[in-house]
Amino acid sequence: MLDHPTLDHLKALRLDGMAEAFAELQAQDAAADFSHAEWLGLLVDREVASRETKRFEARMRSARLRHVGACPEDVDYRARRGLDKALFQNLLTGRWITDKRNLIITGPCGVGKTWLGCALAQTACRDGVTVAYKRMPRLFEELELAHDDGRFPRLFRSITKAQLLILDDWGPDRLTATQRRDLMELVEERYGRGSTMITSQLPIKAWHDVIGEPTFADAILDRIVHNAYRIELEGASMRKTIAKMDDEMPQT
Repeated sequence: MLDHPTLDHLKALRLDGMAEAFAELQAQDAAADFSHAEWLGLLVDREVASRETKRFEARMRSARLRHVGACPEDVDYRARRGLDKALFQNLLTGRWITDKRNLIITGPCGVGKTWLGCALAQTACRDGVTVAYKRMPRLFEELELAHDDGRFPRLFRSITKAQLLILDDWGPDRLTATQRRDLMELVEERYGRGSTMITSQLPIKAWHDVIGEPTFADAILDRIVHNAYRIELEGASMRKTIAKMDDEMPQT
């Protein structure tokens, strides 16, 4: 089938969603019975969906999540790890990000803290929220290098401008003086302007000692903890549980 001139125009205008829908409708005999309004409505709907998908994919690429495939539909509420289903589903509405509140997820290694955080982040990307994911050890390394080569202001802006900032793997190493100052600047800049999610193997009561200097610790924790939702997980490592289930499955 030769391309219809309209199809060429749609492609030239980069209306890819409309072009795909136009080609599909051309190939359907039933489409001949559609009114002009129905044709136009189908084309516009496809273009809107196509553009939203592209924006979502761009937000996901920019976020650089550790678990790209983590999604809310796959959350396991049956696992014995103390996950409050009602609270988590409330977080999935994104209201906490709109209200610029924080989220703290704590628990032992392997219980799914980072995965759950990434599932919430994917939901946020679907809702049009800009997300930045950083592992805290790596973030401090980046900031230290940026101080030395003059990139700190630009890097700092790129981190703090995200509507949702994920700081993964807090602790257990005690912060240096430079790290304390950098963290203080981050939380101060974001306070009341954006949401921050922190995951950690350490309970919140241990964070004061990790920060080290009491004045900094009080100031940092006041800006992080007081308006934060908390998910406190427990139990055995999910990775070990899944591996055990795989081992117990009959071999074919």
